[in-house]
Amino acid sequence: MTRDYTNLFRIDGRKAVVVGAGSGIGREAAVALAAHGALVVCADADAESAAATAQLAGRAESVTVDVSDERSLSDFARANTDCSILVHTPAINVRKSICDYTLTEFDRVVGLNLRSTFHILQLFGRSMCSNGNGSIVTVSSIRAQTVEPGQGVYAATKSGLESLVRTAAAEFGPSNVRVNAIRPGVVETPLTAQLKNNPSWYSAYAEKPALQRWAQAWEMAGVVVFLASDASTYVTGTTIAVDAGWTAIDGRFTPPL
Repeated sequence: MTRDYTNLFRIDGRKAVVVGAGSGIGREAAVALAAHGALVVCADADAESAAATAQLAGRAESVTVDVSDERSLSDFARANTDCSILVHTPAINVRKSICDYTLTEFDRVVGLNLRSTFHILQLFGRSMCSNGNGSIVTVSSIRAQTVEPGQGVYAATKSGLESLVRTAAAEFGPSNVRVNAIRPGVVETPLTAQLKNNPSWYSAYAEKPALQRWAQAWEMAGVVVFLASDASTYVTGTTIAVDAGWTAIDGRFTPPL
């Protein structure tokens, strides 16, 4: 029997929750999922931004949720136990050397990047496992693999996130729930505005990857759709690099050939 692959990436009628949908990768993911047929819940701490994304997506609604607040996140999860796709994007970074970091800053970065990721995996994992299907996609970073000065805590949270993804995939797999991550390179989003506004920094980052440029947030959306759809039914517990070759090549020097 020959399979019909024409609708391989379609997710018509499926409910997709996108947390962090107000901007950047989350916004583009929400719009792309809606374009492929999903009914999207655009969730963000910023109500106006979430509503703007929902309007862009069309097949969507918006909701305000603070993932760092246990009650807010728990109530949100209970209201969306029927979703079969979850995309989770929120993260922050405080660029400081380890010796200069305060414990307050440490707790803030770990709290949002790692603790809230664990909590959302736990909450939505329970309902998806109970329903017997689902796909969870979260966002890591090249800093989970390659670091630089000032990125210690952020990098640690992203490495931890990838470990959670592998463990959740192992635990949820028997219930037909898949868990994966994408690992972006340098992407022009609100999180990287500080870098973009520094010409030498921006240029240095543009020269590092094989494609010799920064990414736009929309370039992450295709991988999210792939992981959410039936095109990836045998993919779980993995992290897909979407980094223009950043982690594949040395990049410090191009020798004569």
